[in-house]
Amino acid sequence: MNDHQTRLSLEDAWTLSIDVLEQNGFSQDQAAAIARSVMAAQRDECHSHGMYRLLDCVRTVRYGGVEPRAVPEIHEKAPGVISVDARGGCSLLAFETAREPFIEKARATGVAVLAVKNAFHFSALWPEVESLANQGLVALAMTPSHAYVAPAGGHSPLLGTNPIAFAWPRPESEPFVFDFATSVVARGEVELHRRAGESIPEGWALDETGQPTTDPSAALAGALLPFGGHKGAALSIMIELLAGPLIGDRLGHQTRPADGSDEGAPQHGEFILAMDPHAFLGTGVATRLQQAEALFEGITAQGARLPSQRRYGARKRSQAEGVIIPQKLHDELVKLRDPS
Repeated sequence: MNDHQTRLSLEDAWTLSIDVLEQNGFSQDQAAAIARSVMAAQRDECHSHGMYRLLDCVRTVRYGGVEPRAVPEIHEKAPGVISVDARGGCSLLAFETAREPFIEKARATGVAVLAVKNAFHFSALWPEVESLANQGLVALAMTPSHAYVAPAGGHSPLLGTNPIAFAWPRPESEPFVFDFATSVVARGEVELHRRAGESIPEGWALDETGQPTTDPSAALAGALLPFGGHKGAALSIMIELLAGPLIGDRLGHQTRPADGSDEGAPQHGEFILAMDPHAFLGTGVATRLQQAEALFEGITAQGARLPSQRRYGARKRSQAEGVIIPQKLHDELVKLRDPS
């Protein structure tokens, strides 16, 4: 750790996160749901979705872009479909409110969908699907973001970074989980480079004129690129459709960050699919889960790393040693907690 970083125990980091959120208007329930997500990311060294995101939460509530005391409403839409209206609040409390009935529905019907609507969404998706896999379910989640990404062959932002996450339960280990943006990189990573005064790699972004750039400020003013060219763009479009029109919510380009004007419309939707292996396999579940373990073992036997293994390693370190955040970020959070 260098002089520009500070270490916090998990307890102190949690308390700081809660205090920042409640001091800036979030209800106890909203603050706790947000803190659980950012602390999970910080603990697992996913810095772009960790405590840094508290700054955006406070900025958004000050601009009127999120209802900080919203109470989500659950609606039964069909035997296998639950819709939860976040009512302009954070998606995290909406998910937590609907999680148990969603799990019950997936077990009852074999396959269930949770549609989170009218939500302010900023967080990583993997904590949600990991929590479902810990209950023995296979889970898939996706959400559009604001229009930050140019379509393959294009030059202007139209698609969101549009992350997708998947989790598979493992009988004697943490779930197999992946979570990635369909852009080359999450927008938060570009912002972290800007804050650190560092260039971004070539191939991440275009500037406002549609030309390639390694300047993070120019990239934030321009457009990110989809990963894998047209393949990533097609996947991104699929996410827009499933988590937008299908569930009765907005496409990414129909939203924009709150900026203090009446034009900000940051709310959008999230699509989550849960599948119960027992509904597919009955008494054969254990055998088929071991079949999956053979695949995972074949990957690691070649010296390759399974997605999520780095995070699990970081989780153990953080549980033993606490978390490290930039000193500048710590100072900003303390100022938000103690504005006087």
